[in-house]
Amino acid sequence: MSISRGNMVIVVLHSPREKCWGRLDRISAAGVFLRGIDLTAFDDWVNALRSGETFFGVNDLFFPLWRVERIMHDERSGDLPSLVERFEASVGRSVCEFFADDQRSAAP
Repeated sequence: MSISRGNMVIVVLHSPREKCWGRLDRISAAGVFLRGIDLTAFDDWVNALRSGETFFGVNDLFFPLWRVERIMHDERSGDLPSLVERFEASVGRSVCEFFADDQRSAAP
């Protein structure tokens, strides 16, 4: 399965080492465009959404290609659920629905 626009992915970066999760918008010669969140904040973000608390949301992110170590689909690994599955089980909404609503609320 190829990685394409709209897929939920994890982007692993170096210099400094970071991991981000989100919806892939585009890969170009310049870099990777992602609508997502830093993976270190994922659990806090999901908990805030579930509780109805105010918490920063997903952002439009750009990473220059020289920083990208790898991009992988967010998918289940054996008994470990994907981040999408964890989000949907905790928040009670589909990721597709959430990102569609997020885009509508960001429109001017």
